[in-house]
Amino acid sequence: MAKELNKYYQFIPQSIMMLPYFQRRLLLQCWRKDGHYHSMGKTFPFRCLLMVLGLLLLSCGQDKNTKQAHPNIVLILADDLGYGDLGIYNPNSLIPTPNLDKLAMGGIRLTDAYCPVSVCSPSRFALMTGTYPFRSRKKSGVMSNYEPSLIEPDQLTLMQMLEKKGYTTAGYGKWHLGASFPTMDGKKPVGYGKFKADNNGANIDLSRPVSGGPVDHGFEHWLGFSCASECWVLEGNKIMGILEHDYYNVDAAQNKEHLKLFPREQYLSFITDRSTQFLTDHVDKDKDNPFFLYYAPYVPHIPLAVSDNFIGSTDAGLYGDYVHELDFYIGKLLKTLDSLQLSDNTLVLFASDNGSTFTATSRETDFSKVSNNLKEMEVKVADQQVHNPNGKLRGTKQTVWEGGVRTPFIARWPGNIPANTISKELFALNDIMATLAAVLDFDLKENEGIDSYNLLPVLKGDDEVAIRTSVVVQSGRGDKGLRMGKWKYIEPNGANMGKGELYNLENDLSEAHNLIDSLPRRAHELSGALAAIVQGNSSK
Repeated sequence: MAKELNKYYQFIPQSIMMLPYFQRRLLLQCWRKDGHYHSMGKTFPFRCLLMVLGLLLLSCGQDKNTKQAHPNIVLILADDLGYGDLGIYNPNSLIPTPNLDKLAMGGIRLTDAYCPVSVCSPSRFALMTGTYPFRSRKKSGVMSNYEPSLIEPDQLTLMQMLEKKGYTTAGYGKWHLGASFPTMDGKKPVGYGKFKADNNGANIDLSRPVSGGPVDHGFEHWLGFSCASECWVLEGNKIMGILEHDYYNVDAAQNKEHLKLFPREQYLSFITDRSTQFLTDHVDKDKDNPFFLYYAPYVPHIPLAVSDNFIGSTDAGLYGDYVHELDFYIGKLLKTLDSLQLSDNTLVLFASDNGSTFTATSRETDFSKVSNNLKEMEVKVADQQVHNPNGKLRGTKQTVWEGGVRTPFIARWPGNIPANTISKELFALNDIMATLAAVLDFDLKENEGIDSYNLLPVLKGDDEVAIRTSVVVQSGRGDKGLRMGKWKYIEPNGANMGKGELYNLENDLSEAHNLIDSLPRRAHELSGALAAIVQGNSSK
């Protein structure tokens, strides 16, 4: 039945799929009752045709005061937030997240969404291009200081697609997909290819623009850093500030006296204020055209930089306080949409770029010695009340287990996405591109968004059809795995002593029982499917 429905979806005109949820469901029920799953021009029942016309006229009547052809879009991407941090996903969470919980109750939350890599640069690449990052030049790890853009110059990005449809595009927070910085001596920037270097940025020419950064890949407005360890904050393509960091500095840089300093504990508030100001300005100057806002805070990434007002606000320690603070500022952003009367015509998406750094935290946990090194992520938890950032999932950021690669995913679009619904359909961040293309009625070319599936029917509540059947996942070191149906396969690697892993996630969500020896045929099947995707030019 699922395959049959999957075939019939391709024949449904975009105008029907854009109908409000309940009108669309009524129409599809009528269609199915007649037993017709063919093209509109051939066997579509006459009585359903009348219903189509009636619903379309009703829809037009409802929107007669709306000039925008497409919805506004707000994409919120947290940094290292765990699957078990939000109360709506984990009833045992020790972190109050009322704003994200409310967002989820107003739309749909996906239980089986993937990053699909357990570190930030490659997951952001998947999000921005609709392409698995193993197809890029960087097969493992994240972008280090001053590396040029990971996105190819002729590769269509999410923002460029939106621009082609008339969107004003703006981004605030974190990029981490590379940019080229000019130097005074014509050589590579000091610190190139490293994360921490003596004399970092000593030869950067602060008077000249960077290239290959967010602006060159489709952001009309950008304010944020390219890479946190570089410390430079960009406005458009100009360096305008310095992110003060516990681990890194630009003390050796010259002629920087005019730049604004951003203490890390103030950065979240700053980018939120600039994001809300963008919304206000857009309504004042260009309210008849849609906008795309990418809100990408550096939270709750380590080192934890909680502002004074939120320290001690949860029983999950500084980590929990930081997530709670993030929820507060997301709430501020969402309230701005409400106050500007934008919420009803705005599609809001929320996800994290990978899983949490921590398996457990508590009020008295000491986070001072934590680093991005996988061996230095464990913290001691002695309290009776313990928070598990990744919930019941095994692993953390950097690993290929579910705790590293599974993300909460929330979508809200009043009148189009049914409220307070849950879907278990597979989803990956790379699917956002094709899904939004469907919203915009944008035709992606064969070489664009090559690993992106249109999951709009799933988000709209039509969950009878399985659109994505598998997801390739990857650790920070490049170890790959495949989620297919209820099965999860992980290729042989150093972490499993070259043996490989196979799990039935339907009854072993914590990946505690490796079935690789007892089900060799199943493992071989998934291994072959993984190889076919990796070696092919596309996963579709």
